[in-house]
Amino acid sequence: MTDTSPPNTRQKTGRARTGDAGSVRTLERGLKVLTSLAELGQASLTQVAKAAGLSASTTYRLLETLRQSGFVEWEERSGQFSVGVRSYQVGAAFAGRNTLMNAAQSEMISLVNDLGETANLAVLRENEAVYVHQVEGRQLVRMFAQLGAGTLLNCSGVGKVLLAWQGEEDVAGRLGEQPYAAFTPNSITTLPAYLKELAKVRDQGFALDDEEREIGVRCMATPLRDHTRQVVASLSISAPTSRFSREQVPAFYERMEAASRVISARLGWTP
Repeated sequence: MTDTSPPNTRQKTGRARTGDAGSVRTLERGLKVLTSLAELGQASLTQVAKAAGLSASTTYRLLETLRQSGFVEWEERSGQFSVGVRSYQVGAAFAGRNTLMNAAQSEMISLVNDLGETANLAVLRENEAVYVHQVEGRQLVRMFAQLGAGTLLNCSGVGKVLLAWQGEEDVAGRLGEQPYAAFTPNSITTLPAYLKELAKVRDQGFALDDEEREIGVRCMATPLRDHTRQVVASLSISAPTSRFSREQVPAFYERMEAASRVISARLGWTP
């Protein structure tokens, strides 16, 4: 029989396909385009290409392939691309099997119902805290975090909680070179000051982002532990300072600590 396959798909015994490297590179670019679009929410071809660091022609080919597979949608009238239902299905499959999210969901809803403010769930990833789940508050003006987005460790409540029970060398390594990024006059920018803050977190059981990332916004975070008794995630509440004053900190903590204990127990933690 005659081999009618294209030259770049033929494979000799004991040798890798010559097209493998190109296929992997295309896959990497496709994933980069998809994640860039996810971060943008809805965007034009030019915006996606810029965010992905690719040419418009390459970006278009990848978007069209993703569109045909249902991972991307295109709105003809506006010319805008957005994440498609197939991407949602993949994400939902992850969420459905993720024990952490399942354990936290009902308590986060109850927390929002009681406090009225947005509840977030974050985990540690290398040198940042990443938001993996959220239940939005009921207020007209409410705080929110983009799921999958990372936040700096030195100026976030969740970052402090996720590092508070880590060793000093690990903390220093994750924070990187000093001075750390400062967004407001309240941001912590040096390692000694940050280690002092972490000691305070361990002592009181919660962390505050006290207008350290944005003036007018206060966040409280508490630790979530699993069966190993290690901190595996952080639960947080974010609110404008007009609705979350320093005087309200004890009441917020009492409610959040109760929710954290329930979630941790579902993850296998015992006091």
